[in-house]
Amino acid sequence: MVQILVSYSSRSGNTEKLARAVARGAEQAGARVVCKRASDTTKEDLLAADGIVLGSPVYFGTVTAEMKDLIDRSVGARRKLRNKVGAAFTTGGHHTGGKETTLLSMLMAFLIHEMVVVGDPIETGGHYGVACLGAPSADDERAGELLGARVADVARRLGAG
Repeated sequence: MVQILVSYSSRSGNTEKLARAVARGAEQAGARVVCKRASDTTKEDLLAADGIVLGSPVYFGTVTAEMKDLIDRSVGARRKLRNKVGAAFTTGGHHTGGKETTLLSMLMAFLIHEMVVVGDPIETGGHYGVACLGAPSADDERAGELLGARVADVARRLGAG
C-alpha cells in the first residue's frame, strides 16, 4: 500500500480544509495517508512517504515561513526523495494574488529532490496544482480529492507499495 504525506501550513483554516480534501482523495484511492502541519512534519515523515503533497496559503507571492522551513529542513533528506511523487496546492485571498508562484515554489523543491512532479488532473483545469480563492468551495474540495487520488495512483504505478 502506498503512503502519501499531506503537509500543509494554514493560518485561517482554508488551506487545512483543502489539505483534508487532498488526504481524503488519496485515502479513497487506497493509500495510507499522513496529514499534518508543516511545522510538525519530520524528515522521517518525508522518507516514509511514497508521495508528498505540500500546501501553503499565498504569503507575499510565495509560501509561508512554516512551509519554507519544512522545505529548508528537507535538505536532510537530499538524494533520498528521488523518484517519489510530489504535488502542491494553495489558497489565496485575491484572484491574482500569487497562487501560481506559490505552487511553483513548492514544485521547485520537488524538482531539486529529483522527485516526479504531477499537476492537478485535467478535469480540474490541469495546471500546476490545486488553487482556490478564499475558503475552498465544494468544487475546490473535489479538485483536492482528485489531486490526492492522482498522487496515490502515480505512486502506485511507479512501483511503491
